[in-house]
Amino acid sequence: MYIQAEEATLKVGRRKCGPSVKRSSAGDKVVIVGGGSGAVGVIEGLRNLNYAGPVQVISSEGYLPIDRPKLSKALITDPSKIALRDEAFYQDASVEFVQDEVVGIDFGKKLVKTKDSKELPYKTLVLATGGTPRNLPLTGFRTLANIFTMRTVHDAKAIVDAIGEGGKKIVVVGSSFIGMEVANATCGNNSVSVIGMEKVPLERVMGEKVGAGLQKGLEGKGVKFYMSAMVDKADPSTADPAKVGAVLLKDGTTLEADLVILGVGVAPATVFLRGNDALTLEKDGSLKTDESFKVQGLDDVYAVGDIATYPYHGPGGEGSLTRIEHWNVAQNAGRAVASAISGKRAEPFIPIFWSALSGQLRYCGNTVNGWDDLALQGNPAESKFVAYYCKGETVVAMASMGMDPAMSQSSELLRLGKMPSKSELADGMDVMSLGAPGA
Repeated sequence: MYIQAEEATLKVGRRKCGPSVKRSSAGDKVVIVGGGSGAVGVIEGLRNLNYAGPVQVISSEGYLPIDRPKLSKALITDPSKIALRDEAFYQDASVEFVQDEVVGIDFGKKLVKTKDSKELPYKTLVLATGGTPRNLPLTGFRTLANIFTMRTVHDAKAIVDAIGEGGKKIVVVGSSFIGMEVANATCGNNSVSVIGMEKVPLERVMGEKVGAGLQKGLEGKGVKFYMSAMVDKADPSTADPAKVGAVLLKDGTTLEADLVILGVGVAPATVFLRGNDALTLEKDGSLKTDESFKVQGLDDVYAVGDIATYPYHGPGGEGSLTRIEHWNVAQNAGRAVASAISGKRAEPFIPIFWSALSGQLRYCGNTVNGWDDLALQGNPAESKFVAYYCKGETVVAMASMGMDPAMSQSSELLRLGKMPSKSELADGMDVMSLGAPGA
């Protein structure tokens, strides 16, 4: 299958990209701004397509590209343990890493400007800067210590250090994927409370039935939920006024906290592009691209990952613009860019992501134009189900837990336009009964 679950993609990606690459002239240089999975997709795609030009990656994180989703799922603090590729891979592919922060780009002169006053030329530019975690513009959240966001290894280490030996009161603000994953990762020997604005966790993405089941699964692990709730402020600790001591809700509820972890979304990391006359950012700060992820209005400039708003042509998409904040999408978009740079046509891909909750959740597809019905097989509360999200009779997305083969099958059926109808699935059809989709 073209699209595989993320773990399988990672294993395949560890293979070397053929023989060592010798650089050609600097005039062919591809510069990638950002060191995440999108960058890895570009690098691997270019070298697999025998692109011999020099490749340079500019990243400010301080380590090689990592499997970022594992930070919130397992609070791993050693970047070498979650590196997408080891140093030998990049050496073999003749990729140069520059540890620096990009502060501006001269698109006319094709120069990338960095915080250390470097001006790095490019022939082709790929913007893959990812997202910046949002904070809360409320009293205490920007001033008190022990209030954390989750994006980097440094964030994970700070949280692990604050937890120490455990026994802490942890308040997680946000009931979407980051918040739910962090709650799951920390609830073993701590008291964890989750605050969410929705009726049930993940309601916007997964729907009320599935969200309620996932909530029940984490409640079975001791996690407490405060849903349909609004945060008022963070109060200081009486023992140490510099640190957080409680989170107050609008309804008057007070949740004691030794530390607070925010999972309230990310913004596209494009601050360095604000005010640049050569482009126009979308309202959310992202960059509008075409199907090959080429930035609108710019020559030889591409954008992938959290910062890219692109036309989606999967089932139900109809070319509508969407922005997807998932590891697999960024890496596949990077491969699509590599194809475009190499003069090749990229294969279409279906978005995939996974999450560690009461069990391993898998999801494929996209609901850019919404969904109006759900065909549910199994019980989310028992961590074993398949849920098909439908627009009319068309399945536009699928989620599963404890049913991995069904997810792999569905992703390929969606890609090929061979997914069964809502009515067939509602009647109990098993997608595995269809055999190999491409046969």
